[in-house]
Amino acid sequence: MTPCVFVQIRCRPGTTYQVADAIALKEIHSELYSTSGEHDLLMKLYVPEGADVGHFINAAVGDIDGIERTLTTLTFKAF
Repeated sequence: MTPCVFVQIRCRPGTTYQVADAIALKEIHSELYSTSGEHDLLMKLYVPEGADVGHFINAAVGDIDGIERTLTTLTFKAF
């Protein structure tokens, strides 16, 4: 089973829409939301079978200008 991962993204002020557009163009996400609070975006994605989670996420969003910080949450079981 492919693990579901949630990535919370904090953007530099004024760059949230540009970051969201860049993520959407990469077509790596299952869902992408604008959020309130400490982070600006919440991305749900599925890591390909056999891929290293850290490397996959770093390659997926590491080159997107405007991202200040991310917080990744791994999931294990759906209830």
